Amino acid sequence: MTRDARRRAEHRGQWGERVAAWLLRLKGYRILARQDRGPMGEIDIIAARGNTLVFVEVKSRPTYAQALDAVSAAQQGRIQRAAEHYVATHPAAQNMTWRFDIVAVIPRKWPRHLVDAWRP
Repeated sequence: MTRDARRRAEHRGQWGERVAAWLLRLKGYRILARQDRGPMGEIDIIAARGNTLVFVEVKSRPTYAQALDAVSAAQQGRIQRAAEHYVATHPAAQNMTWRFDIVAVIPRKWPRHLVDAWRP
């Protein structure tokens, strides 16, 4: 991938994360962290609503199907390990239930929030 293509992909991803955070706020979620980087990997968005902690993977792709297909089993495992590390290092999160969601961001369409997209 060329440097320009990489830069465009990063820009598209950052834009998608802003859109996803906006959508989640509209749905009543409180954004706790964005691009949370730890030793196990990065989580795009960590949000909370009520007693539920939500680890959100954001995918910006041309179609919803491509966005959902982009979250591989290996990536799910990495996100799960990063989530376990986050919960272990944040005492307030240890008493919350948690789940994994996906927000698919598609150009010129409303983003789609897939609740409880996978289970460990």
